Amino acid sequence: MVYNSTITNAQDTGRKISSTTSFYIKGNLCRSEVASNLYSSVTIYDSKTSSGVLLKEVNGQKLLIRMNEENWNQKNRRYANLNFTKTNESKSIAGYFCTQAKASTADGFDITVFYTRDLIPENKMYDPPFKNLDGLPLEYELTKGNLHIKYSLVSINLNPVPASKFDIPTSGYRELTYEESLKMKTQ
Repeated sequence: MVYNSTITNAQDTGRKISSTTSFYIKGNLCRSEVASNLYSSVTIYDSKTSSGVLLKEVNGQKLLIRMNEENWNQKNRRYANLNFTKTNESKSIAGYFCTQAKASTADGFDITVFYTRDLIPENKMYDPPFKNLDGLPLEYELTKGNLHIKYSLVSINLNPVPASKFDIPTSGYRELTYEESLKMKTQ
């Protein structure tokens, strides 16, 4: 799945940050890639071992951050107990019937999602905010104060994902622990 996203701030409407987010799912493995002109990152997660790796490019430096289950849960704690409430709104996105649902995080983010039950991901952990959603999000928005982030589906490819997509690099990256990365504020 590929989404385009736009980050805007109500106080500075002329400044928008655009990026593309791609998700790949194969059994217990999932990979997300975020790319923009400002940054890039890749997250690879194994739901069987509850461990992940974050690959980031920060100021020209390539970082590899390993996460155990505790680290992963800490990184995604904002989404730990999200419960979505369906609304009466619906619409068609990319030919799929979508229902609207809303949730709020403990730290003040409001999430509005249009999702389809026609496609159910085989691994619900591919995107932590939606692990409790009974379908696949095709459009969603996160809002907190003046900050607004909108994700819109660009494409879905149902072909098998090559196992090589989940290979973790063995060179070219400076490896950090999750705790070291927090000190550097690269999360």
